[in-house]
Amino acid sequence: MQIIRFAHLKPQPWRNGGGVTRELASHRGGTSAGATSSDGGAWDWRVSIADVTSAGEYSPFPGMERVLTVVEGELLLLAVDGTEHPLEKYRPFRFSGGAASSSALPTGDVRNLNVIAREGAFKAYTSIVELSKKRAHPVFEGQLGILLQGQAAVSPGNAGQDSGGGQDSGGGQDGAPVALNRYDSVVGSDSQTPEILGRGFLAVASIDPLTS
Repeated sequence: MQIIRFAHLKPQPWRNGGGVTRELASHRGGTSAGATSSDGGAWDWRVSIADVTSAGEYSPFPGMERVLTVVEGELLLLAVDGTEHPLEKYRPFRFSGGAASSSALPTGDVRNLNVIAREGAFKAYTSIVELSKKRAHPVFEGQLGILLQGQAAVSPGNAGQDSGGGQDSGGGQDGAPVALNRYDSVVGSDSQTPEILGRGFLAVASIDPLTS
């Protein structure tokens, strides 16, 4: 069971220098979820969290499709190719990475979850899930579960088996639940599917490969 601890992630400057991003996971070639790249966008998909503290332009990503979700703050005014879109908290919005885009902050700073995937190779989705203390939410292969708000813990689906490598192997003794902090991420698996219980909201970023 692999947990990516948000507090351990290093902020990276935007490609255009207008802000900072913390990369949760990316994929390029043989690199998989939970292994980050630092080569300025030479990846097929990426999941990241960006702090937006001033109005301005966004970095262009030609050939990519983006799904942006405000996860902290009230409102982001996103302009895409001259059309303005008011984005409220927890409402994912899809747009072309190659479009001219910029944002304004009418209610103050925001934090965005960004899921970006290469067009024709992958399709990205973001969903917001309300957690329950009685019914665990599974995180499957190709997904990343990010705790946005509240208190939650994650357990491996098959307690007692060896867990995979990662930033934090995470599994307690005998499969005991492991507490998650805000914006910590759980890497999904089909063989030992992590299960999250708690109160609050979870973002599930899904990356589906496209067949030719």
